[in-house]
Amino acid sequence: MSSGTDARIHNIGYRNYEGERQGVGYARRVLFTHSLRGAFGLGRSARSKVLPMGLFAIMAMPAIVIVAVAAFAGLDELPIEYTQYALFMQPIVGLYIALAAPQMVSLDLRFKVTPLYFSRPIERSDYVLAKFVALSAALLIFTALPLVVAYIGGLLAELGFGEQTKGFGQGLLISLIFSLLHAALGLLIASLTPRRGFGVAAVIGVLTVPYFAATALQAVAWESDNPDPIGWLGLLSPGTMIDGIQSAFLGGSSTFPGEQPPSDAAGVALLLAAVAVTVICYLLLGRRYRKAGL
Repeated sequence: MSSGTDARIHNIGYRNYEGERQGVGYARRVLFTHSLRGAFGLGRSARSKVLPMGLFAIMAMPAIVIVAVAAFAGLDELPIEYTQYALFMQPIVGLYIALAAPQMVSLDLRFKVTPLYFSRPIERSDYVLAKFVALSAALLIFTALPLVVAYIGGLLAELGFGEQTKGFGQGLLISLIFSLLHAALGLLIASLTPRRGFGVAAVIGVLTVPYFAATALQAVAWESDNPDPIGWLGLLSPGTMIDGIQSAFLGGSSTFPGEQPPSDAAGVALLLAAVAVTVICYLLLGRRYRKAGL
């Protein structure tokens, strides 16, 4: 091992490796693939696949049902808009985030293997980026595949190609924003503890308590005949941020009290807040892994 900032440990005393040395890009891709597969229990025991695959089946089931209802009832549109699907299934998505995020980072912290990662060519920033992209991709698959099912079913039911394609594209966009925001938030929370159980509870708490608080305050504003703050109160939780964004910019129906959409200014604020929370959580996650001893 040479001294200096470029020092790398390639022999840790178990067995000499004489194969080809892959680069940093290969290490990033392997870490990303390993993390993404782990989010669905792939490459692990059968018991580890039960929860993620079960939640995914529950997530996809309503898409099949709404297509069947639209086809048999002769509807000219799906009962649930594409942009609202992830919000409609938010409790299931929240449980999946609480399951996947701690699984990605808590075990590395608990068994103190992160120094082994960083003794190889990848840096801490590579580790954080690979985990963030992996959880974002897992969430995008989790939320977008039911939309694909609904879209194909809608076309087979002859609901209108143009309208279905537009709605499907908007649904994919909101799924992407939803995935990036929740991946950054979930990973940051999960990285704060090596105990997976604590991570699960913390992620559920952060996703649900602010959502119910924001919804309750919006209901109070609506019942008080003061609807102006309803859109701004959406800033209080990730779920209401996404709801406000899809109703303000993508023409989706709002689930705020009275189906009150946010004003133009509130809609811009919700979008900027979602971007800011994603970036800040990602930077804090990088800072977390810069601490000595990880």
